Amino acid sequence: MATLSTAFSKESDAPAIIIPTKPQPLTISYKELSTEVLSFQKKLASLGIDHGAAVSIALPNTYEFIVSFLATSWQRAIAAPLNPSYKKDEFEFYINDLSSALALVPKGSFEKDAPAVRAARKYEAAIAECYWDGKEVVLEIKDKGKLASKGGQRLLQADPDDIALVLHTSGTTGRPKAVPLTQRNLTRSVKNIQGTYDLTPRDRTYLVMPLFHVHGLLAGFLAPLASGGSVIVPNGFSARQFWADFITHEANWYTAVPTIHQILLKNPPPNPMPKIRFIRSCSSPLSPKTFHELENTFSAPVLEAYAMTEAAHQMTSNPLPRKGKRQPGSVGLGQGVEVAILDSDGKEVPQGSEAEICIRGENVTKGYLNNPKANEESFTNDGFFRTGDQGKKDKDGYVIITGRIKELINRGGEKISPIELDNLLVTFPPVAEAVSFAVPSEMYGQEVGVVVVAKEGKQLSEKDIIDFVSSKTAKFKVPKRVWVQKEIPKTATGKVQRRKVADTMLARDKPRAKL
Repeated sequence: MATLSTAFSKESDAPAIIIPTKPQPLTISYKELSTEVLSFQKKLASLGIDHGAAVSIALPNTYEFIVSFLATSWQRAIAAPLNPSYKKDEFEFYINDLSSALALVPKGSFEKDAPAVRAARKYEAAIAECYWDGKEVVLEIKDKGKLASKGGQRLLQADPDDIALVLHTSGTTGRPKAVPLTQRNLTRSVKNIQGTYDLTPRDRTYLVMPLFHVHGLLAGFLAPLASGGSVIVPNGFSARQFWADFITHEANWYTAVPTIHQILLKNPPPNPMPKIRFIRSCSSPLSPKTFHELENTFSAPVLEAYAMTEAAHQMTSNPLPRKGKRQPGSVGLGQGVEVAILDSDGKEVPQGSEAEICIRGENVTKGYLNNPKANEESFTNDGFFRTGDQGKKDKDGYVIITGRIKELINRGGEKISPIELDNLLVTFPPVAEAVSFAVPSEMYGQEVGVVVVAKEGKQLSEKDIIDFVSSKTAKFKVPKRVWVQKEIPKTATGKVQRRKVADTMLARDKPRAKL
């Protein structure tokens, strides 16, 4: 299995995709999916899409997203999924960065002159509305753009070394970096995920992560589908609808960020409780407190994993119960990936010592697009990718992340892990969420700042937080600045970007930023 086309061409009548629409769900078999993807591939080829052409997919979680993504990869083109909620400037950056040949948008977008349409027009990308009409996924050309001068192309067959997908890093420290992932990268990652969780045709997952994000695309969609199972695809996450759909369509596992797990915990659990084979958590640290609450509430093993876009998602995971222990606070063991803890010279440190978590494997990108400086900084001489995360391995080889290297709080030479503080703060009964970060200090260089959200009906003050942390940890880790907020800003995928939270809080509080 070296290409997506070989992984997903199945002549089976078993259900591949279930769209929980009302009054009747849309159920698509593997055979129907293969036929539809091939049909859409022909439409792309006739439009002029060929090897290496970038297709920006600005569609929500829908059947048309699935078909257009797979068809693009089958045609040796580059799928570039984009958050459909982006503003015009954001669409412009991503479309321009890849010189996209085509932008796919939802029905009605052209008439509304939607942000993605205006951005595509600016850079002469062809514009097509993409929608399911009850019989087929339609590709309705609205503006041929730069493809107007290009004739139809023949149907192509993907090669393992073709770039199939390009996603951009979040860009918290500067310009977002373009991550090219080949057919080989993706199919290896799919195989790793499949092996970690023993996915089979008997499994059915409920997709709550967006498909424009590597978590949803690889772990929530491609891996279960390559295993012959079924994927239930609602148009978005709804806590009210989650369990009704999960039970009605007989799902037995799901993967999500901690934010979604926490939302589900705040809502009434289903009664009776369905049989859940496992719950997967990834893309952001899962506190041991939330881990135990999930297991106790839903009577299912919780498996925390560790992933990056540059690794085509998964790198490590806690194993299924029959394969080993689950360790709260750890992201588990390498899964088809070599994991090493390396110092700044690229040398492995003694087990138990902290340094940078580095990885090497067939799922890992060979390097960023058009960014030699980032590539030089991100890879060791031995071919390990530097994740930028600080961590260690325990005596059993389980990986424990202690923080982003650039996000560690350095208080006068004392290094403080913000993740450690986050996990401590959420054990305080009135606290629902917490994020820790560095704030500038004239005396120590940096001090600890935290943002906390109180549980519903609870009151919190700065003094409450300081007193609690003082009673639990060393004095140098006690926050110097506390913000009590109604909510913590998150990305579209429910991820907390620590640096952005810090910048937002300090901008609101400039007179107190220097301690």
